[in-house]
Amino acid sequence: MSSLSFNFAPDFRPLAARMRPRTIAEYIGQAHLLGEGQPLRQALEAGRAHSMMLWGPPGTGKTTLAELIAHYSNAHVERISAVTSGVKDIRAAIEQAQAVAQSRGQRTLLFVDEVHRFNKSQQDAFLPFIEDGTVIFIGATTENPSFEINNALLSRARVYLIKRLSQDEIVHIITQALTDPERGLGQRQLVMPTDVLNKLAQLCDGDARKALNLLELMSDMVADGGSFTTEMLVQVAGHQLAGFDKNGDQFYDLISAVHKSIRGSAPDAALYWFCRILEGGGDSLYVARRLLAIASEDVGNADPNAMTVALNAWDCFHRVGPAEGERAIAQAIVYLASAPKSNAVYTAFKAARALARETGQEAVPYHLRNAPTKLMAEMGFGAEYRYAHDEPNAYASGENYFPESLQESQFYFPTERGFEKRIKDKLAQLAQLDQASGRKRYE
Repeated sequence: MSSLSFNFAPDFRPLAARMRPRTIAEYIGQAHLLGEGQPLRQALEAGRAHSMMLWGPPGTGKTTLAELIAHYSNAHVERISAVTSGVKDIRAAIEQAQAVAQSRGQRTLLFVDEVHRFNKSQQDAFLPFIEDGTVIFIGATTENPSFEINNALLSRARVYLIKRLSQDEIVHIITQALTDPERGLGQRQLVMPTDVLNKLAQLCDGDARKALNLLELMSDMVADGGSFTTEMLVQVAGHQLAGFDKNGDQFYDLISAVHKSIRGSAPDAALYWFCRILEGGGDSLYVARRLLAIASEDVGNADPNAMTVALNAWDCFHRVGPAEGERAIAQAIVYLASAPKSNAVYTAFKAARALARETGQEAVPYHLRNAPTKLMAEMGFGAEYRYAHDEPNAYASGENYFPESLQESQFYFPTERGFEKRIKDKLAQLAQLDQASGRKRYE
């Protein structure tokens, strides 16, 4: 009797692990780092790697990027999680790196996840081995390295900001997993309606791993060739999505309600909608990020302190955790809702951006250019520039800071509300000085 031999080995890894990008071309997101022509991408494709810190939210590709760097650098990989490791584990990883260098002549990429959880002495343990080239150090952190990482370690590693993935990028990742027959669910011919796809992408808030985990859970509930439904998403997401979908409310409807309540100077309503988000399992930090936008868009210079309050609330959440941190965000919500309002800066910025888009070929006037070389000085760069601090009232009245054809442009019209009234009065005084010099700065 002949025996049959099968080479088929089922891959039991989670979908998120199976779909991990293998090449830069498969990597979705972080175009500011890995887009065509970007320095980091060029370095990787050339097989050059350097020590770095990857700072960004969960599920945005920090670990995957580290794996790609190791692949393109032909480096041995050692992994440490600061959540479960100590100095003993660091030493073991370093000893392994030294052994690999001696036996294979190969460099080691040391990937340290959640590096901010290591204390000062643990972080210092890496320094000599980064300096002597024993390891290429890559640390991943969800916390601001400026606050959580030693200056000595920061000085030896370049910090790269890993951005939260956009909804379109999450949709791309989900679609890729649905259609990939080798690593994903492509062989099952599953159907994802657009409304369910968009709702899943919204729910994941830029976290690719969360999106793929939820997709995999949903795929267990549908037969091959079947279609996903919102009810399936509610079941796998549990309280979080159920809270957002209760009575037909959508997550972004709740965020919109918070924003509009603050803009409308209704602190009680803003607090209510914030609590609705919390009770639905929503991300407090998403609200904190929106508060920064509100501080500049709706409060503006009517109360410049609003942005500081919003930033402090975000920082407080990171430092003390959700319980007290959510209270800090609530405090910022009340402050912003109660503050005087102005969208004058927001409006001015849009108008200036539109004009800049239309007049991008206008030359910078010679008197506003620097002249770091003799030739540039001979060409008139910087000539007749008036240093404002040497002028009466530290103001060069009548001076033009626009291209000649645009010198009468005005975008910013301060309101009479809050601190902005003082700005308006100051600009009016400067306009009077301009008129006295024979030129009106503003009509």
